Amino acid sequence: MSDPIKHECGVAFIRLLKPLEYYQEKYGNPLWGLRKMQMLMTKQLNRGQDGAGLGVLKLDPNFGDRYIARKRSSSKNAISDIFEEMSESLNEIPEKGQSNVQVLKKKYAYAGELLLGHLRYGTYGGNSIENIHPFLRQNNWMTRNLLIAGNYNVTNVDELFNQLIDLGQQPKEKSDNVLMLEKIGHFLDEENHRLFKIYKSQGLNNQEISEKIKDNLNIEDVLKRSFKSVDGGYNMVGMIGHGDTFVIRDPSGIRPSFYASNDEILVVASERSALQTVFDFPIEEVNELGRGNALIIKKSGIFTENNIIKPLNKMSCSFERIYFSKGNDADIYKERKKLGELLSKDVLKHVDNDFQNTVFSYVPNTASTAFYGLIDGVNKLIKDQQEKALENLSLPADSAKIKDIISWSARREKLLIKDVKMRTFITNDNDREDMVGHVYDISYGIINPGIDNIIITDDSIVRGTTLRTSILRIVNRLNPKSITLVSSSPQIRYPDCYGIDMSKLGDFAAFQAAISLLKDVGNSNLLDEIYRKAVAELKKPAEQQVNCVKDVYSSLGTKAISEKIASMVKPKELTVPFTIIYQNIANLHKACPDHKGDWYFTGNYPTPGGNRVANKAFKNYMEGKKERAY
Repeated sequence: MSDPIKHECGVAFIRLLKPLEYYQEKYGNPLWGLRKMQMLMTKQLNRGQDGAGLGVLKLDPNFGDRYIARKRSSSKNAISDIFEEMSESLNEIPEKGQSNVQVLKKKYAYAGELLLGHLRYGTYGGNSIENIHPFLRQNNWMTRNLLIAGNYNVTNVDELFNQLIDLGQQPKEKSDNVLMLEKIGHFLDEENHRLFKIYKSQGLNNQEISEKIKDNLNIEDVLKRSFKSVDGGYNMVGMIGHGDTFVIRDPSGIRPSFYASNDEILVVASERSALQTVFDFPIEEVNELGRGNALIIKKSGIFTENNIIKPLNKMSCSFERIYFSKGNDADIYKERKKLGELLSKDVLKHVDNDFQNTVFSYVPNTASTAFYGLIDGVNKLIKDQQEKALENLSLPADSAKIKDIISWSARREKLLIKDVKMRTFITNDNDREDMVGHVYDISYGIINPGIDNIIITDDSIVRGTTLRTSILRIVNRLNPKSITLVSSSPQIRYPDCYGIDMSKLGDFAAFQAAISLLKDVGNSNLLDEIYRKAVAELKKPAEQQVNCVKDVYSSLGTKAISEKIASMVKPKELTVPFTIIYQNIANLHKACPDHKGDWYFTGNYPTPGGNRVANKAFKNYMEGKKERAY
């Protein structure tokens, strides 16, 4: 994705299943878990660079001892800052005490058995420290303390806000973070109160009741009540003060969630490959948390996967596969290669099969795997041509001709290089754009001017800004015969509301192209009609709404929109033909058969909240509002 965009978040959870003395004896470090947490968070840095947070919980503390600690940072080097500050805190303890578990449990806030890490991309709210996970709800009753962190966006915040008001609460703000913390906290309080009444009636004193509650909290029931009316995509982890923990995933499986365990640890992450790398788990031992399920880990360390919400059709985010998740996951790597391979026929046809005068490259680095797949696909097609050419040779065959045919292959080059980002004191818009245009540099001496076609693979196009201001301008210096951009994803037409910062329709190149095409044919009145329909839909409950934005595209062909996008992002100085070839929906599902969440491209949202967000995004566009639609 050459256009920068904020997306997703990353979750990391470690439950040490042995006492800290075990890790001291086996690994020579009682804080082995913290070291692994730093690695687990770092391996998921792709999921959030706006901040990071870490929560630590100690089991069985003495009365008066601190048992919950939290460290957060909103800096661009958040992980490093957090662990450096924790290291400084550790160094305040005499060196001898740093290897003594009892000293650490008493004096070092982060010597705990439960660790919850989070990496944040700010899709909603600011980047102040208050917006960084984990969020903490405190109470003197150990079993009423709650920390939560997650990769989630809730689409029905207004309804949840009103529900809390109906319960008698007064939420301090209307955000999904605060609302989910308070909603779960409310039902956790009720569960505590229910058990308290039972044990009080049995004649137990308050201290005995507290211990009984720790052993018998019904986390499954708390979650069923808390998530009954939540609409959105989520992978959320919650730690309760005494040591019970839950990990819950949305019923459509929109957001990814993986876990693995052995006799030493239970670990959870947003990225499967991170668990494999940091803990050496073989792929078959890493489990995907089921749709609508919760992993419930008791204070004892015993855990079960329970269904909380009835599963819906699996609509796992396909953008995870195309771009967002790390490409070193075994399945994601294969899928991205397949996405590229499935474009090979269209690409070779586009250049009239002139592979000898076509140079293939890619931008940015995340598109490299799709690029390899495209090259493999093109070479397979070339091989078919080689076989036919050899069969058609007249005997005796000319050896030079045979050598020529055998040498046929796609020309692949590292054409574009992302350069350092430059800061500028220039305030003039034209000069600023010229500076921004130097984000990328080019490899010279590869292209035969006026003869070679250039094919550039990208994984997706959102706004097309980087194409216009940087990539196309610099490639134009090579004076190729033509330039073609190949997108391994389909056209991005609809807003997201499940964790990616794409909710403003006016930002999308495909939407801008569709609007322009409608105006070109004198059908701009259709927009007013769709606006009226969207306003009417927004008056209905979310589950009754239909996505009116689909009407914007219904009369327009994919090819026409692609051509219009190409003309819109083409800089004025580019004089050679420029084309964009997009992936189609059928091939997307062929490459990623188990991840059919394609609402960005089709408008087919997995939850009612998606249709509402689409309608609100269109309403905002027509009213000139630049705000998010959720």
